[in-house]
Amino acid sequence: MNEHIIEKMRTMKLYGMVRSFRTTLEAGNTEQYTADELLGMLVESEWDDRYNRKLNRSLQRAHFRYKASVEQISFTSDRQINKNQVLRLADCDFISKKENVLITGSTGSGKSYIASALGHQACSLGYRVMYEHSTKLFARLKMGKADGSYLKELLKMEKQDLLIIDDFGMQPLDVQSRTILMEIIEDRHAKRSTLFTSQVPVNKWYEVIGEQTIADAILDRIIHDAHRMELKGDSMRKKRINLEMYNEEIEN
Repeated sequence: MNEHIIEKMRTMKLYGMVRSFRTTLEAGNTEQYTADELLGMLVESEWDDRYNRKLNRSLQRAHFRYKASVEQISFTSDRQINKNQVLRLADCDFISKKENVLITGSTGSGKSYIASALGHQACSLGYRVMYEHSTKLFARLKMGKADGSYLKELLKMEKQDLLIIDDFGMQPLDVQSRTILMEIIEDRHAKRSTLFTSQVPVNKWYEVIGEQTIADAILDRIIHDAHRMELKGDSMRKKRINLEMYNEEIEN
């Protein structure tokens, strides 16, 4: 009878229930539960299983640069990161309010890691997230204009609750990239949240975008009510490399 029930659960794709029920049977714990307790446990197991599978799919679709978490962010004094600000952003209320986030700092300061950590957090709360490296994004969308996939790509980005554009401003935008960015921001303005990371200070973004009129329109939509975070201190990447070299010397 139990195997028959398990097979029906599997047919209905209740995989969390299957695992929990089988584990309970194998442990011989069924008599410890009342009928409603057993049912509650099975429902909770199925809920957890579906949540975890949905989260894994969201993380895979997002294509984050790092497997990161807010708990692993270093808040040492030399980095001058406002811990309270990061934790407030981690509740992802800015996404529900359709606000933007701008993270700036020198290379290796941890911008991409923090952005990925916030993205992971957003996925865990059920938001749709997409991570894009700015250079690759503009290159792909330029190709999209040639092969006819451009509008499909824009629509895909428009549907994301949070779009992360990493390493913005690595090089000045050309005419096509400027137009693409304007269309992305126009589609998302006051509808969805966008997070930018950049080595370039925000007050230099006019120079990156070029064309004063378009730059004004883009930055007015990006910067208005945006949360800003400027990272200080030495490169975390260099620190990690130095620590690894130090450990190797000790081992040798």
